[in-house]
Amino acid sequence: MYVKNRMTTNPYTIAFDAPITEVIELMREKNLKRVPVVHGDRVVGMLTHGDIQKVSPTKATTLSIYELNYLLAKTKVSDAMSKDVITISPDALLEEAAVLMRDNKISTLAVVEKSKLVGIITESDIFDSFIDLLGFRDSGSRITVQAKDVPGVLADIAEIFSDLDSNITHVGIYRGSGGYSDVVIRTNAINTDEIEKRLTEHGYRIENVIRNED
Repeated sequence: MYVKNRMTTNPYTIAFDAPITEVIELMREKNLKRVPVVHGDRVVGMLTHGDIQKVSPTKATTLSIYELNYLLAKTKVSDAMSKDVITISPDALLEEAAVLMRDNKISTLAVVEKSKLVGIITESDIFDSFIDLLGFRDSGSRITVQAKDVPGVLADIAEIFSDLDSNITHVGIYRGSGGYSDVVIRTNAINTDEIEKRLTEHGYRIENVIRNED
């Protein structure tokens, strides 16, 4: 799956030379956690609530509300934004986006194509794609089996499901130790008794079965 399949297109943005009060109002009105900062079509920064707090007077200030508003109105977005923006292409893999976020300890990437901002992708988008990848919200059953980490295992498991006319909708593999892995199989079948029996007969240990009939 690609970044373009999960990113938010045409995100709200703010100009780098706009007053900080303008982006505060935008974030409050649209319930935004972060806003890309642009100069024309080019992304030049990222602004978060934390960035705004760094340039805002503390609660212990003795300034009046009028003085506070005056100071904030004088502060530009460029004074508060994070300038080291990490970007990614819309044609990049989601795994690449996840690694970039993890390695750089950030929660948002600006998606750029031909030097133009075309979207943003967040850690929540990555989480949602992971949930969908394993089909956790889908109706059916989730069967986890322990299997030897050798060639042909997935083909053998798939044949068992095929023989029982049960469709495999999602598969995930968690590599373990000692030459074994956990294979997570999502099927549309609710009654999995025969599937579990056949898997056991083929030498697979059933670790867990979760059913979702919604």
